Formats: sequence, C-alpha cells, structure tokens
Amino acid sequence: MNKILFDAGPRNLLLDLFSHAVARADPSGNMAGSLPQPPTGKVVIVGAGKAGASMAQTLEKVWPGPLEGLVLVPYGHALDCNFIEIIEAGHPIPDSAGQAGAQRIFDLACSLGPDDLLLCLLSGGGSSLLSLPLPGVSLKQKQSITSQLLICGASIHEINTVRKHLSNIKGGRLAQAAYPARTVSLLISDVPGDDPATIASGPTTGDPTTIDQAVAILAKYAIKLPKAVDTVLRAPASESPSPGHVQLNRSRLSIIATPAEALAAAGAHAQERGLTVINRGDAEEGIARELACVHSRLVIDSDQFSGTGPKTVMLSGGETTVVVKGQGTGGRNQEYLLALAIELNGMANIFAIACDTDGIDGASKVAGAIITPDTLSRARLLGMNPRTYLADNNAGAFFEALGDTVVTGPTRTNVNDFRAIVCFRDPS
Repeated sequence: MNKILFDAGPRNLLLDLFSHAVARADPSGNMAGSLPQPPTGKVVIVGAGKAGASMAQTLEKVWPGPLEGLVLVPYGHALDCNFIEIIEAGHPIPDSAGQAGAQRIFDLACSLGPDDLLLCLLSGGGSSLLSLPLPGVSLKQKQSITSQLLICGASIHEINTVRKHLSNIKGGRLAQAAYPARTVSLLISDVPGDDPATIASGPTTGDPTTIDQAVAILAKYAIKLPKAVDTVLRAPASESPSPGHVQLNRSRLSIIATPAEALAAAGAHAQERGLTVINRGDAEEGIARELACVHSRLVIDSDQFSGTGPKTVMLSGGETTVVVKGQGTGGRNQEYLLALAIELNGMANIFAIACDTDGIDGASKVAGAIITPDTLSRARLLGMNPRTYLADNNAGAFFEALGDTVVTGPTRTNVNDFRAIVCFRDPS
C-alpha cells in the first residue's frame, strides 16, 4: 500500500482526495431516495444554486411523471434539460437576470393550489441568484449592500441575515407564497451544521433571524443604507415568517449532500491509501489567513507531522472570509494557502490543497491551489515576495505564476471549502 501511495505522488494524492469529496456531493447519486410522492395535482420544479442544473438534470431522469419549471444557476453553470428551463444569472452579485427569474419562480409558486406540489432544488449560491427585493428596494441598492458585505469580511450567515430581510422570496417567503400547495425542498448544504434556514437563505424554511439582527450586522460593518432602504428594512412587514408559521406547515425538506459527508468520503479514501486521518470537521470559519496561522501551528507542533511520525492528512471544511484591502485576485482558499505557506516556511514533507467544491474560488476561474515544501523558494526564484502578494490579496496571481492552481471548471455542486494538509515522506 505504501508503494502505491508514494507512486501516486503528493500532488496527485491531494487532487484525488478533493475529487472524492466533490464526487460525494454529486446530486446524481443522492436524489432518487429523497423524492416525494407525486401529487394529485400538478408538480412545478423551481430552484437556485450552483448545483441547480445538475439537480434538475438528475430529477428529469428519475421523476416518475410529467414536470415543468425553472431553475436559476450562475453564469457558466447551465446544462441541457428537456422539461426544466435553466436560466443563468449573476453570482455573487445579483443582477437583472436573477431578479427576472426570481419573479417568475415567485409567480409560479403563487399559482399553485392545495393539490399541487412545489419541488424546490436548492444549493449554495441560491441566495444571490434569487434576487427579488422587497418593494421600495431597488436591485442596484441590493447589489451595493451585497458588495459591501462581501469585501468587509462578513460571514455568510451575516450576509444571508441581511439578504432575507430585504427579500420578497427568501427567509420562507417562497413556501409562504406557494401555500396551501405542498412544498418539498431538496437541499445540498454548503453551510456548517447544515442549517436549512441558511442554505440559499432558506426560501422555503422559517427564518429564526430578525430585523433587529439584520440592522445590527449592518451597523457592525458600518454599512450605511439609503434612507428609503433603511425605512423598508425596519418596517414590520419586512419581518420574514418565523419557524412554525402556519403558512409553512406544508413545507418539508431533505438534505441530500453535506460538507461533513464530503470530508468523510475524502477521509475514507485517505485511510485506504495508508494515511492517518485527522478530521477537524466542516465548521472552521473566520478570516482565511488567520485560520492558516492556526493550522500551521497545529502542524508544526504535532508529532504526527514530524519527520518520524506516521503519514498523516488533516482535513477541514467550512467557509472562511477575506478582508479585501488590496487590489489583487484570488479567492479565500488561495489566500489561506499563501498564508499557510508563509507560516510553514518550507517545512519538509508538508503539502496542502485548498479548493472550493463548486470549482470556483471566490470570483476567480480556478477551484483553488496546492502548496509544496518549495513553494516559497520557487516564488523567490521568480522574484516574487510572498508577503507582498498576501498584503495585496493577490494569491491568485501568485499561484498562477507558480503553475500551482487547481482548475476544474464548475463542478455543479457545492458543499463549501475543502482543505487537506498532508505529511508525505518518500520512504527511500
């Protein structure tokens, strides 16, 4: 087994672990067992998210009767479907295509009766795509608020709390619009703890957050709202339906893929390859470069990553954030890796990968990157100062110059970030 492991090489091993994590979240293997019984009336399919097209395509193969509807996906994420319309729209900043699509989805929900079924396909990214601002809030205003929250380091939970209280479709309002029709949601989770109220901002789930919390988040990050938007936000009508609301009592859901399952799949494969697995779970969040410092210290101080310890891989998931102060490119996973490489400072035998399982790290065209013990030395040979690139939030250019980016294209699923740090020693 050791010979097979080392023949594969550390880069291939890391890529293989990432591939197993993504494969576990593929809707094609996870949907059939979670489908509801067909209704006596009609079924309408709606959805939004990075996995939307693959979920729709899978549904068309396994649903036992006629169906129709539409699903919103980010640009570049569409797939051919026979009965379900796929519409591409803006992500992470909402745009007019998403607003038009969200309005059509809302109208479809409103058209249903008590014998009908609204079947919702929801995954990470759905919150940006389902952009239907409350009356009195313009798309341009919502775009500005979203952009400000993204660059200031707000967590996805905080961003979604604000989104839900400026939306006419999120925070349970879609299921509320469909009532008294039955609503069944199939979810691919991209959030720690798999909270359905957070996945895609919970359009079919009662909202435990409040207007006061949304206002507090905006104050925390010093985001000033136009007076008209502030008035709408603070109005009692902007409070989304809470869990247990009577118009949500015909809404049910099933989570078909989770970050924890993806990590477990990677861990099982690592064990098959002869590695000791440390799984830190799917809930590691915070500032990307700060998490890198935590992980580097764990590696440096651990006997399992020393020159005499067992072959070991440390896995983790969760969504970090980046406080953008520079002018560079690259998402949170690349920033994490650059900070990790700096902290490890060429530590022997240590390799790492960090990628977004959706295949898109931030606003970049890569999934993430890989670091090796010679990452810093190779960079310096090219005249690159790693700390300068980190200060400019320019990890994307750094890893591109080294040829260490991971390019997958859209995976059409999303269970958030995947990170693996491996101690890989050549037995010779």
